[in-house]
Amino acid sequence: MPGPGPHMMYALGTGQALTITSNGRFGPHHCLTYAVNAFFGPDLGSFSDWLASTLSFGQSFASLVETSVHHPFYYIFILGFPLSLLYACLSQFLLRKGLLDSISGVPLTRRQCFLLVSAGSLSHFFLDHLFEENGHSSMYTWILSTGWWGSRAPINPDSVIVVGFLCICLICGFIYINRVNSSKSITKRSNQSLRLILIIASLYCLWCASQIYLVNPRRAPVGEEADLGVLVFLGIYFFLPHGLCVMSMNPKDYVGSSGQLPL
Repeated sequence: MPGPGPHMMYALGTGQALTITSNGRFGPHHCLTYAVNAFFGPDLGSFSDWLASTLSFGQSFASLVETSVHHPFYYIFILGFPLSLLYACLSQFLLRKGLLDSISGVPLTRRQCFLLVSAGSLSHFFLDHLFEENGHSSMYTWILSTGWWGSRAPINPDSVIVVGFLCICLICGFIYINRVNSSKSITKRSNQSLRLILIIASLYCLWCASQIYLVNPRRAPVGEEADLGVLVFLGIYFFLPHGLCVMSMNPKDYVGSSGQLPL
C-alpha cells in the first residue's frame, strides 16, 4: 500500500490548491491537519501493532486497535471527536507561539478539525483501495465486479436510451443554469449545478444497480463499463473529502482581499 510520501504529498498538494483558490480561507493549519490525518491517521492502528510487536508488549490490544481504527469510517466514529479537540488545541498553540501562520489570524475550531480529520481518513483510503493488496482489495474488486468482463457486453436499447437521456439532461441542465445574462449569482448557479450533478449521479447509480442486482439474469447497465463502482468510489473517497475540506474553510469575513484580517 502507499507509504507516508504519497499520502502526505497528495493531501498537501490538494491542500495547497484549495489555499490558492480560496485566497487563504483554507490555510496552513487546515493543510497540516488534513495531511497528518491522511497519512498517520488510519495507520495509527498499524503503527500501534508494529510498536507492540517490536516491544513484545500488548500485542492483542494493538491488534484490536488496528482492526478498529484502520477503516475509513470507524476511524472517524472512534477517534474523530477526541482528535478534533487535540488538533484545535494544537492549532491554537502553534498560532500563539508563532510557529505556523494561519493567514486569517485565528486557530481552527473543533468543528473544522473534525471535518479535516474525516476528510483525511477518506483521502487515505482513496489511495489505499487503489494501490494495496496487489490490486485485489475488497473495494477495488467490487468496483470491477460492477463491469461486464466475461464476454463482449451486449448493447441493450433501453440502456442506450436511459444513459443517453441522463447525460443529455446533465449537459442541457448545466447550460441552462449557467446561461448568458442569468440574474443569479455565481455561488447560486454553482450550488444549483452541484445539485443537478448529484441528482443525475443518483439516478445513474440507481439504473446501474437495478441492472446488476435486481434484474435476473444480470444485464450490462452501460456496456462493459464499471460505472456504478466508479461513481460510488469517487463520490465517497474523492469528492466527499474535498467537500469536507471546503466546508472547513474559514468564513469570508476572516480574510480580506490581501490575505489580511479585515479592519
